[in-house]
Amino acid sequence: MRVVDLRSDTVTIPPKEMLETIPKAKLGDDVYGEDTTVNALEEMAAKRFGKEAALLVTSGTQANTVSLLAQTKPGDAIILESECHIYHYELGNFATLGGLLPRLVSGRLGCPDPEEIEAMIQPETDHRAGTRLICLENTHNRAGGTILPPDKMRVIHEVAMRHGIRVHLDGARIFNAAVASNLDVREFSRHTDDVMFCLSKGLAAPVGSVVLGDMDFISRARRVRKMLGGGMRKAGVIAAPGIYALEHMVGRLREDHENARLLAEGIRDIPGIGLDMETVQTNMVRYGVAGLGMTTREYIAELLAKGVKASESGTHIRMVTHYGITRDDVEYTIEAIHEVAKNR
Repeated sequence: MRVVDLRSDTVTIPPKEMLETIPKAKLGDDVYGEDTTVNALEEMAAKRFGKEAALLVTSGTQANTVSLLAQTKPGDAIILESECHIYHYELGNFATLGGLLPRLVSGRLGCPDPEEIEAMIQPETDHRAGTRLICLENTHNRAGGTILPPDKMRVIHEVAMRHGIRVHLDGARIFNAAVASNLDVREFSRHTDDVMFCLSKGLAAPVGSVVLGDMDFISRARRVRKMLGGGMRKAGVIAAPGIYALEHMVGRLREDHENARLLAEGIRDIPGIGLDMETVQTNMVRYGVAGLGMTTREYIAELLAKGVKASESGTHIRMVTHYGITRDDVEYTIEAIHEVAKNR
């Protein structure tokens, strides 16, 4: 049976040209700073984002954990948008490992209100946890892959600077935001103190994420990475595909965005499906199925029987286009969704 896997862009299979870089990579001990391939990736990423330095880590969750712990101490408060990935999908790492207090702000399409953020910032006293960090997410997963525009990021960063606190960007899919906005990725990273991005999602690398910031921050982040067991040895086998991804896989994200738009337009008018086209900005399509008289799990099971894999996102269905998903796959998926809806 034909299978179209739209659960996530993490399921992407790397192109063979990317995998062919692995046996050619020059290797060394990265904990000693001697893996020249890792060093090349980190230098390339730092230059691309306009940051002083970078650090290769194993995953997006580790990247966020390292970033938060390198800028806070136990008992500090951090401000998070209420639907963000860090809060919902990373096993409470900030609390378990960092002893941090989350203070949640609501957001529209993943964008928190700067005034609400400022109202939540408080200095450390004998009675209250001081606010140390503001965390943003771009693109925003649970909002449907929506973009936090640079002008809104700038306002939030200005709020942070007025209060002497820092801004962390969970930029797992930041290149999707940049490509969809026709902007250089620096237009987003300039409004943060640090940023992370994933190599293993839309960029199609086998594994890895990168953390970026100033030299002092990266020095602290390196120590936290080691504490978490993330110090790697001959990590050039990870870095080489990452270099290929930055050189060859960014521009093609536009194809994923076009396929997501095609999918959304193909199902938007199906009775019983609730889809807000304003949320379809990058490579995700998020929609409700309560109007079909089905739970999300029932719906996913019926789609799976037709060879289409989707995932749950809160109370909604999420489909993610990525490298390897063709226009024909999208059209097949549209037909499957119509069939499921027709049979209800």
